[in-house]
Amino acid sequence: MISFRYHVVSIAAVFLALAVGVVLGSAGVSDRLLSAVSDQADDLAGQVQTLRAERDDLAAGQRASDEFARRVGPAAVRGLLQGSSVTLVTTGADPADRDAVVALLQQAGATVGGEVALTPAVGDPARGDQLRELTAQLLPTGAQLPAATDTGSLVGGLLSGVVLAPTGQQPGQPITAQQADAVLAGLAAAGFVAPGTRPQPGNVVLVLTGGALQGLDAGDAAAVVARLAAQLDHAGGGTVLAGRTGSADATGAVGVARADPGVVQRVSTVDDVQTGAGQVSAVLALREQLDGRSGSYGTSATATGGAAPAA
Repeated sequence: MISFRYHVVSIAAVFLALAVGVVLGSAGVSDRLLSAVSDQADDLAGQVQTLRAERDDLAAGQRASDEFARRVGPAAVRGLLQGSSVTLVTTGADPADRDAVVALLQQAGATVGGEVALTPAVGDPARGDQLRELTAQLLPTGAQLPAATDTGSLVGGLLSGVVLAPTGQQPGQPITAQQADAVLAGLAAAGFVAPGTRPQPGNVVLVLTGGALQGLDAGDAAAVVARLAAQLDHAGGGTVLAGRTGSADATGAVGVARADPGVVQRVSTVDDVQTGAGQVSAVLALREQLDGRSGSYGTSATATGGAAPAA
């Protein structure tokens, strides 16, 4: 009996020792794991701090570059567009971008004739048939539309007589001020153009847009703007298409234009018009267009002409 009890006690002691060992071993493993996790957390925290510092440095550099461009921009463009008239066509453009570019255009000596502000409805595929029918209805007597079926080209053809001074390149006869008013009134009544004062026709056009468009039909909407710019260029003395960062993406008007050799060979594009450098580039690109040249400028990989045109 004593022997039996001794064995029971011995077995219990063994299990107790094993349990204690497991607990102690687990505690050791946990300590090592916690130490490793703590080291990794410290390392990640260090990386985050480094990345934040790099981000802050880049932001500071961008601000300095932007400030420099805004300060020297007026001197860089002074007189380059003397005697020229510029008309704006905007679609999704930031008002601050537009105002900054207009100020530089005036510094360059250009006459800014006004603006036609397109609404998002122009790029809505669901309203494409309505817009096609409307362009035919609003076409002034004696004017002609391009031989195209896409809405961008058709609207560009319709607006060319409104925003461009006669050059002999537009199909058909020049339209009168009353006819131009009727075109804009009809587009505004249908919700394709924001109501506003009819612009004075210019000899070059600046199409201002925003960044990349969003949604299922974003690519189609961007294509409308790109083709509209191409048609305005075809009809007049030149066109610059300028957008914000993101506009050079696949769903941005600049990106669509640059992906089409037939467009990018004629239309100058700028993809960072929200910056001081991009605003100067837009003005220099207008001078380039008047000189019969074109290029792609900005900060994206498709800006093959670099940051800006040569002054």
